[in-house]
Amino acid sequence: MIEQQLPEGAVVAVVVTRHRRELLAESLKSIGAQTRTPDHLIVVDNGPDQPADDIVAQCPVPSTYLPSQRNLGGAGGFALGMLHALAMGAEWVWLADDDGRPADDTVLTTLLEVAQRRGLAVVSPVVANIDEPRKLAFPMRRGLTWKRQTAELGVDFLPGIASFFNGALFRASTLDVVGVPDYRLFFRGDEVEIHRRVVRSGLPFGTSLRATYLHPDGSDEFKPMLGGRFHAQDPENVVKRYYTYRNRGYLLSQPGMRKLGLLEVFRFGLYFLGVKRDPKAFVEWLRLVRLGQRERFFRN
Repeated sequence: MIEQQLPEGAVVAVVVTRHRRELLAESLKSIGAQTRTPDHLIVVDNGPDQPADDIVAQCPVPSTYLPSQRNLGGAGGFALGMLHALAMGAEWVWLADDDGRPADDTVLTTLLEVAQRRGLAVVSPVVANIDEPRKLAFPMRRGLTWKRQTAELGVDFLPGIASFFNGALFRASTLDVVGVPDYRLFFRGDEVEIHRRVVRSGLPFGTSLRATYLHPDGSDEFKPMLGGRFHAQDPENVVKRYYTYRNRGYLLSQPGMRKLGLLEVFRFGLYFLGVKRDPKAFVEWLRLVRLGQRERFFRN
């Protein structure tokens, strides 16, 4: 397959999907409507038993459809798409999941302008609740306080804070330094791991508060404690819980995050024993965290 020659300064959008054709169609519709459209679109499909090639073909952006017969998860899907974009000659890589979309047609234009003006390695939009855009899709911690409304963040730019798989724009040269997501994580924690690498690289990054990406609400998993000063992530789904806690164990054993380990034991001990009153759940949390620390990356 011979693909198009990309222009100088090319932006390649990478979207990972699996069994969500309707959501993917909405996402690609918004990507194709940008005032500064991407020069190419790569869609990695982790569920080709329900193919989405016809949805991709409807997008007005020149595209590459990459079906994977093995479910690579979000981590592997983004890694494959990002490497393909780099191999094509992308100067910028714009990442998105299939269940979210840019809030308006100026998001990519704004991200490019902010990244170039500020000399950023990565820039992210604000990730807002798709049903209530005034709320954040995920609560954001600032010190001991948690922000839940977009208006609480400010009006221009947040340095050193970003959501990397929901509309973030990476320079290609940034990926030379920090790499692509770790396939072993499959999903859950892969974005945090990339954030860890970017922080340790010393490269400048942040969130533009003038650009918004819409995503389904993810705050229900974060359970408040001590008047909201602490939160514990407790997914209802057993598969999500497995990967969330196992991968967190791995992350907390890595350079740059080890100091959080003792706080994490206190936080989840308080939650499972003091709030939820479920000692068995705390033992299971410890078991899964230990799996991650030992790098036992077996699939659930």
